Amino acid sequence: MSKKAIIFDLDNTIYSVHSIGDKLFATLFQLIIESGKHDNDIDAIKDDIMRKPFQVVAAHYSFSDELTQKGIDLLKNLTYRGPIKPFSDYQEVKHLPAEKFLVTTGFLKLQQSKIERMGIEKDFKEIHIVDPATSGKTKKDVFADVLKRNKYNFSEVLVVGDDPHSEIKAAKELGIEAVLYDKNNYQPATTSVKKIVDFKELRVFF
Repeated sequence: MSKKAIIFDLDNTIYSVHSIGDKLFATLFQLIIESGKHDNDIDAIKDDIMRKPFQVVAAHYSFSDELTQKGIDLLKNLTYRGPIKPFSDYQEVKHLPAEKFLVTTGFLKLQQSKIERMGIEKDFKEIHIVDPATSGKTKKDVFADVLKRNKYNFSEVLVVGDDPHSEIKAAKELGIEAVLYDKNNYQPATTSVKKIVDFKELRVFF
């Protein structure tokens, strides 16, 4: 069955966080380094911050409550105003014959600024930013709501993202087909879900 809708993740799915990460998170990285309150390698922490929600990284690396809160306070007012480009194969997304939704987890102002800098708002029917700092909602909640409001059957929707433990997991729990977009082979050990490295590979769903 051809899909009627595709739900996309943003970070490391539409664009590479690493392409802007050092500049974007410079003040956060400095805060963590100066705190001395983390118990792991700073390079690993930096890499994870570019791939996962800050709250998840803070818990994983045993940041102190004070450091975690300082990081949240910094990030909730952060915006990005520099150049940012989607992955080169993003052009393929525009031509897919389905309604498109963008669902991303992160701080509201920051996620909005990245979307605006890429100029991709018009490519999506709906854009949802799940901000753990202000809401208990999850991507799973948003996915379920999108399907209900738009009267899609589960088999008519596809979820595309880079994180097996976030949007891919949420899709599976709801019974929605999912595809792991692993542009830079960050998930070589993941075999439980179909993987792609280029958006042109989504054509098979139509």
